[in-house]
This record gives sequence, structure tokens and C-alpha cells, in this order.
Amino acid sequence: MTPRIALQLYSVRDLLPGNFEGVVRQVAKMGYQGVETAGFKDVSSKSAGKLFKELGLSVTSTHTFPPPVGKKFQEALSTLKDFDCHHIVTGYGADKFTNLADIKRDCEEINAVYELCQAYGMKLSVHNHSHEYIPVAGVYPYKVMLEEIDPGVSFEVDTYWVKVAGVDPVAVVQEMGARARLLHMKDGPGIKGQPNVAVGQGVVDVPAILKVSRDNAEWLIVEFDRCATDMMVAVEESYTYLASHV
Repeated sequence: MTPRIALQLYSVRDLLPGNFEGVVRQVAKMGYQGVETAGFKDVSSKSAGKLFKELGLSVTSTHTFPPPVGKKFQEALSTLKDFDCHHIVTGYGADKFTNLADIKRDCEEINAVYELCQAYGMKLSVHNHSHEYIPVAGVYPYKVMLEEIDPGVSFEVDTYWVKVAGVDPVAVVQEMGARARLLHMKDGPGIKGQPNVAVGQGVVDVPAILKVSRDNAEWLIVEFDRCATDMMVAVEESYTYLASHV
């Protein structure tokens, strides 16, 4: 399987207001095949979806944090319909990972959302930050999640946050196997709070991640939390690097 390359639009959140169409057109021109959304202002999901379709950009998935229940789930469905997308990505903040009982309750909630997703023909993935990879009572939360969450739920592995937590992202992606359908690809010094750099220019062993994910990853999704250089230059450099290695 050859994964496709997308951009998490959260990366360019500071550039989108007032120039949404211009920025998205530039992303498509770089060669990106898709985008992942995490909400944006001043543009409706309907008009954004129309632009994505015009440019041939698939919407890989959309982020909804915390897991959408009740009215939030229906709102997510409406947005996904506008994007012609069938994949919800969710997760929790660090405050939900203080003890094993809470982590297991999180898993129960995710399973309940997954049942809703199944009823509507949707996919569900769980995204991580660093806290899923820091031991709680001697146990890694992500391992609890692998066991407690329904096998039909996949994981969007943010490879950089795994590295920041001090765990090997190559080993994690390999361990998750077919459940690691989406990979967030970002790079940097591996230090929490420090800005990112273009993929391939930091401490992450990107080629090794690509090698172990080749049979399972559907999308490689470039993301920046912050950037040490010009954002659009780094976005393009990241695409060029990944495209030359897949």
C-alpha cells in the first residue's frame, strides 16, 4: 500500500482567516492529495467542502475533541457530509489521564461513540498527544486503550508526540499494525514546547516509520503545532520530503 499525503489544516490556522481559498489552493498546488480539518472560522463547511472538491483534495478525517456525543455527534455528521468524509478523529486532554479508572472510562465513552459511528457508516480513530505515552500507575495509557477500545476503532498516531514522550514511534506504529491507519507526520527537536521543523529535518526517524507502516497506513498527515521557520515553506518542504520517500 502506498499511503497518500495530506495536511492538517490546523498547521496553517493563522494564515487561513481572510485568505482561506488562497492558502488551500496553494496547498493543493504543492501536491498534497488531501486535508484534515480541525475546525476553522469565517468559512462554512459547505463552502470549504466545495473548494476541496474543486481542487481534488480528499478530506481524510475531521478532528472532534472530546468524543462527540448527543448534539455534538449530529453536528459532526453534518460537517462530514459537507466534506464527503466518513472518518472522525477524537481524543482527550492530559487531565483525562491521571489514573487508570479514568482512562478505562474514556475507553468506554469512545466505544459508545464507535457504536454511533457504525450506525451511520462512519469510521472512528483516536489521536494521541504525549500523555498517552507517559506511564500511569506503571502502565502506558495507550496500551490500556489498545486493549479496552473496540478493535474496529483505529488510531491516528501522532509520531512526534510519541517521540516527545520518550517512546520510540517506530516501535509504536509497528505494534499497532493495521490499527494505525492515519499517521501524523511532524518533526522537530523532540522537546515539548519547542517549535516544529519541516518533516525530515528533525530528530524523528521518518524513513523507519514509513517502512514499518507501509502495509497499513492510508494517509500520512503533515502537521505543525508551531513552526521554527516560514510555515508555508515548511509545509511544502514536508510534502516534498515525504513524496520522495513513499
